[in-house]
Amino acid sequence: MGESVKDLLLVLLLFLLSLWYLSHSATRLDRLHHRVETSWANLDGLLQRRAAVALEIARSTISDPATSLILTAAAHQAREANVQDRSMAESGLSGALGLLLHDEISSTAFIEKDLMRELSELTDKIRVAIALHVDAVNRTQSVRKKFVFRVFRLAGRAPLPVTYEFEADVL
Repeated sequence: MGESVKDLLLVLLLFLLSLWYLSHSATRLDRLHHRVETSWANLDGLLQRRAAVALEIARSTISDPATSLILTAAAHQAREANVQDRSMAESGLSGALGLLLHDEISSTAFIEKDLMRELSELTDKIRVAIALHVDAVNRTQSVRKKFVFRVFRLAGRAPLPVTYEFEADVL
C-alpha cells in the first residue's frame, strides 16, 4: 500500500509540473506576441510620422514641383495603405524621399533644414524600430515552431506574426 501511494504522489507531482510548464510556456508566448504587437505599433507610428514630414517637405520650398508631386502621392499612399499594400507604399515613399535627398539642396530656410533634420532622425528611429520588430517576429516564430507549442496549441488562435518586405529595404 505504501508503494502505490508513493507512485500516485509521483504521478501527481509530474502532472502538476507538466501543467506548470505548459502554463509558463503559454505565458511566455503571450508576452512574445505582445512584444510583436507593441513593436509594430511603435513602427507604424514612426512610419505615419515620416509620411507627415514628407507631406510637409512636399509643401515647402525644398523640392521642385515634380518631386513635390511624387512625394505627396507617395506620402498619401503610405498613410492610407492597407496591410496588404503597405510594403509597396512604404517602399515607394522611401524611394521618393531618396530622390529628394539625392538632389542638391541649396540655400534652404531654417524651417526646411529643421524638416530635413527631423526626417533624418525619424529615419534612424525607423531603422531601430524595424530591427526590434523583426527580432520580435523571429523570436515568436521560432518559439511557435517548437514541438510543445504546436502539439498543445499554446498559441491559441493568434496569427503567426510576419515581417513585411519594406522592412528589408534600406531607408
